[in-house]
Amino acid sequence: MAQKQHIAIFTTASLPWMTGTAVNPLFRAAYLAQDSDRDITLVIPWLSLKDQALVYPNKITFSSLVEHEAYVYWWLKEKADVISGFKITFYPGKFSKEKRSILPVGDITETIPDEVADIAILEEPEHLTWYHHGRRWKTKFRKVIGVVHTNYLEYVKREKNGQIQAFLLKYVNSWVIQIYCHKVFINPSTTDVVCTTTAEALAMGKIVICANHPSNEFFRQFPNCHMYNTGNEFVQLTLRALVEEPLPLTDGLRHALSWEAATERFVEAAELNEAIQEKTPLSPKPLVQMSSDDWRKSVEEASAFLHNTVSGIEVARCAFGAIPETLQPDEQLCKELGLDFPEHKMLFRH
Repeated sequence: MAQKQHIAIFTTASLPWMTGTAVNPLFRAAYLAQDSDRDITLVIPWLSLKDQALVYPNKITFSSLVEHEAYVYWWLKEKADVISGFKITFYPGKFSKEKRSILPVGDITETIPDEVADIAILEEPEHLTWYHHGRRWKTKFRKVIGVVHTNYLEYVKREKNGQIQAFLLKYVNSWVIQIYCHKVFINPSTTDVVCTTTAEALAMGKIVICANHPSNEFFRQFPNCHMYNTGNEFVQLTLRALVEEPLPLTDGLRHALSWEAATERFVEAAELNEAIQEKTPLSPKPLVQMSSDDWRKSVEEASAFLHNTVSGIEVARCAFGAIPETLQPDEQLCKELGLDFPEHKMLFRH
């Protein structure tokens, strides 16, 4: 009998914040969980009330983990007619007003017990690992898959000294993703890396005009998708689209835009169906016996050690933009999450 896969999906946002990293991982969890051979846990940030008020719309707040969990399940059933077959676990988070982002607090790998730490999917891996201090993801989990959502470089370019910041951030992102992930799914758009609006428009039967760019290659198969290379082509295609009627989608193309098909492509790209191999600790080898792959792993280990050291220094963390005093959850977060304070070993789990 095949061993059951345990997949933990860590993400940087949660409903009711209607952002891509709240919605996309939620559907990924729901559709991966439809395979009975998989045990899926969605790991989302828990915010204290003052941060909830800054993030969640329509004055929605939650007084407990159970209340927040119930809302997520309710939304999935009522808004998308999808029955949840996965668990939800929370990690401590704080909202950064400067970055307009939720950042993890403490070592969030602790949310998953070692005995079921099989596969981790990091939605926005750079975001989740910029200030990570604790267990190395590749050591904790057998396989770590990163899914890049946000083009942070584009956002940073708009700030003061943006070009310099973007240059540095590009290399920091590549560094942390390399040392913490086995596989970095990237949609190399020049501005937005998700392209969900393109998929939504095609699914609604609309004509789409988009750039001839690697990020849009998937959409080339759709007859209602027209691609341009120059500004003049964009104008001509737009004028043509204004007098055309969209072609009806075939069943095959409609399926290609579904979450079922997206999940199938994800499973294939992530190689989730490959035979399960046990995690094996690295054993030191004499220098003369080290292959190029051994050298690469050694350099990676040293790089991860450097990051772990720097991320554990409060002054360095703050210098690189971390929220002050987020090496460990504060007393309020510990109380809300059911953690021991100040020293804790295990996070509350449902």
